[in-house]
Amino acid sequence: KKNNNNNNDTTIPRNTDTRMAPSTIEMTTNAALSIKHVSAYDLKKATEKINTGIGFFDHMLDQLNSHAQIGIAVQVTSDAADNCFGDKNRHASYDQKALVELVGNDLGRELGDILMGASCSETTTADAVGKRKRDGDSTCSRFCCPLDEALVECTITYPPAEGTSCGLGKFALAPYGIFPKTGRSKVGHWKTDTVQHFFDCLGKGMGAHITLNKLRGHNGHHIVESAFKAFSRALRNLIDIRKGKPEEVMWGADSESFQAGVAMKREASLARKTKETSISVDLKLDGLGDVSVVSGVKAFDGLLTEIALQSGMSLQVNCNGDLWVDDHHTTEDVSIAVGKVLNQALGSKGGLNRMWTSSATEGGAQVEVVMDLSNRPCLTHDLDLSLHNEEKVDDISIEMIEHVFDSLVMNGQMTVHIVQLQAGKAGELTTAAARAFGKALRKCIAVDPRRAGATASSKGTLSV
Repeated sequence: KKNNNNNNDTTIPRNTDTRMAPSTIEMTTNAALSIKHVSAYDLKKATEKINTGIGFFDHMLDQLNSHAQIGIAVQVTSDAADNCFGDKNRHASYDQKALVELVGNDLGRELGDILMGASCSETTTADAVGKRKRDGDSTCSRFCCPLDEALVECTITYPPAEGTSCGLGKFALAPYGIFPKTGRSKVGHWKTDTVQHFFDCLGKGMGAHITLNKLRGHNGHHIVESAFKAFSRALRNLIDIRKGKPEEVMWGADSESFQAGVAMKREASLARKTKETSISVDLKLDGLGDVSVVSGVKAFDGLLTEIALQSGMSLQVNCNGDLWVDDHHTTEDVSIAVGKVLNQALGSKGGLNRMWTSSATEGGAQVEVVMDLSNRPCLTHDLDLSLHNEEKVDDISIEMIEHVFDSLVMNGQMTVHIVQLQAGKAGELTTAAARAFGKALRKCIAVDPRRAGATASSKGTLSV
């Protein structure tokens, strides 16, 4: 993959709208912007840095390095005499819409070249964008990124399906937060009204059709971050699929990923005894699906068994609890213990896939679980467990079902969004949620050998 030291003829005039503010004057010049360098390397680190002159924009672009595993480098310069790469927000007062257009177009072309290479296309000429629409069958990749205060869904279709165009389709991220009620106008120094234009230009440059949809979110920073992470993950999966490596090849029982997990011998155990419960838990992440859960609450045993079987782990749980009181202490304490053991077995989480989205059905219910082994525990859900005015699912109190998932998530140190796609009875929703939870967990705990033990995070760690 080549470096593109671009002597771009397109220049961007600095915003000439001079506004007075208390004790400040926005200076204007005749300076113009251009791309000094842009490059994208699949599964390699870039040798240059990201420096567009808008700090938060740089931080968002860096998500492609961490989550798409594409080495991104973009440098924007101006002909202003005071141009200084050390000033991370030196271009904040320029025409930001034009700046993101410049970056989106050029970076999109670099990403498009990677997609064409993954598709074994021989087209490398200047009309590549138009040709991409005719190269092979369309592939659609979808990913949702769960943050504690936002959940954004992204789809990328390459080449665009018949009847759709390159660029941005549905875009629904606004408002960017709830303070003020209309949402934030800037995050850091990046104007939120230019986010949409960036993704449109990026999609056109790639020769792909992109959609971004906020499912939940009230924090402006996290809404934008979730969008970039969802895009990055969807792009990584799209490239893998175009290379002939679908999910089963990447993460299945015969994959390099699975063998790497087995070699790590990821297992943990715990014994816990209080006046209310006596519990033992043994867990092997890369087991053979040997599952036995005996708590005295059969419906709860079934819930944990479903999670374990779908995740591919081996799990042995025994509990002697005060069921003469009710089911509360048993279900809560066992869930806490299983969450703790899971987190212990995961270790530092370095080299893991970390995030995934899975859905499942049971009866008339359909549920999607979006999971991140984030070390930032948070459970958000919209399961309507009261729709049919039930008190119990077999022998477990319905009020304990949310408590079970919350205890698993908090002690497993993960961020989880549970999304009800189709309603059902409480038992159907519970089973569908447990099934989807296990399926998502299976992909999250998978080792990605390409990461060589590195943490999938722009921070470089999940431990602090």
